[in-house]
Amino acid sequence: MESSDPACEKLPPILSSFVDAFVDFSVSGLFFPSNPSPNPDPAPLPTRIPAPARLVAIGDLHGDLPKTLQTLSLAGLVDPFSARWTGGSAVAVQVGDVLDRGGDELRLLYLLQRLKIDAARAGGSLLTLHGNHEIMNAEGDFRFVTPAGLDEFRSWSFWYRSGLSMKRLCGGLETPRDPFKGVPKSFPGVKQEYWEGIRARIAALRPNGPIAARFLSGNQTVLVIGDSVFVHGGLIQEHIEYGLEKINQEVKDWIMGQSGRQSPLYLRDRNAVVWLRRFSRGSNCDCAHLEEVLAMIPGARRMVMGHTIQEEGINGVCEDRALRVDVGLSKGCGNGLPEVLEIKNGVQLRILTSNPLYLKHTRQPVGKEDMKEGLAILVSENRLKEMEAKA
Repeated sequence: MESSDPACEKLPPILSSFVDAFVDFSVSGLFFPSNPSPNPDPAPLPTRIPAPARLVAIGDLHGDLPKTLQTLSLAGLVDPFSARWTGGSAVAVQVGDVLDRGGDELRLLYLLQRLKIDAARAGGSLLTLHGNHEIMNAEGDFRFVTPAGLDEFRSWSFWYRSGLSMKRLCGGLETPRDPFKGVPKSFPGVKQEYWEGIRARIAALRPNGPIAARFLSGNQTVLVIGDSVFVHGGLIQEHIEYGLEKINQEVKDWIMGQSGRQSPLYLRDRNAVVWLRRFSRGSNCDCAHLEEVLAMIPGARRMVMGHTIQEEGINGVCEDRALRVDVGLSKGCGNGLPEVLEIKNGVQLRILTSNPLYLKHTRQPVGKEDMKEGLAILVSENRLKEMEAKA
């Protein structure tokens, strides 16, 4: 019902901003700037970025907010109490798989988005990649969703719809389209208690859904930063030949609902950029093949990947040309201790870890070990290992 009150004519912009802030805070506990980007039509996200003085790689997060904050704190990027950026001009790359296996998926998406804004204001960057689980969810494949994850999206649905109702109170205010239109209301074969959560998840994450358009569209699929290539699964020659910039743009277009319901083939087959394990599984990596792939990308010296859990922690093979950073962090898939990979000035590799067991065995990459006090905020009785290796 539209209001006929003349005073309401001046309210739409104010009301819309209030409602958006109300919904954001109700879902995530975070407030966002009313105009976080001074440019209303930002340029496409770059695929190639010059090497920063400090570059940090963060592995798969899988819906675990507390462990994520511990990891970001370990890296010196975030204050775990205020959840604000402290990384200054550092550039951090999260290699995908924020979704699934945990119950903090939306809170993580909101947190990462807020940190992107904070980092940009401080002269740094937080960059995020698509993992196979982001692609699966956009396609409606919920095999790895948890009951807690469904409940989080069911709660989002309540607040999002409340926001739509508020916006309808005042005439002249453009009401967003209903993302639930066309989404089934029942799912035979699934317990009825999960129906609302599944329905909300489809509406939110399908191409051009509110969460997909707002958060997932800000992901890249491949990044080249200095001489380091970042990708969730891996790259082979056919991906390079197809074009990294082309892949990034096509995936963004798909997420925004501009190219059909099904994702591009290079996101779905066995050798997909988000599914490949050729360079991340075990110690018998095909180094010759990896060298051929890297040689096709001008200036590339190493590939940094997530996707495959490394039980021994972050490690490298092929003389550190393949760096694997998925430590199975989330309680939903390994409950590994926080670790990050740091690259300084493009040449100095260092693993920051809270894992005291590291001292009891050897792993790649091999280099000089330097002990120093750990972060009490993380694990007070542990010590922080720093391993340095000249690339």
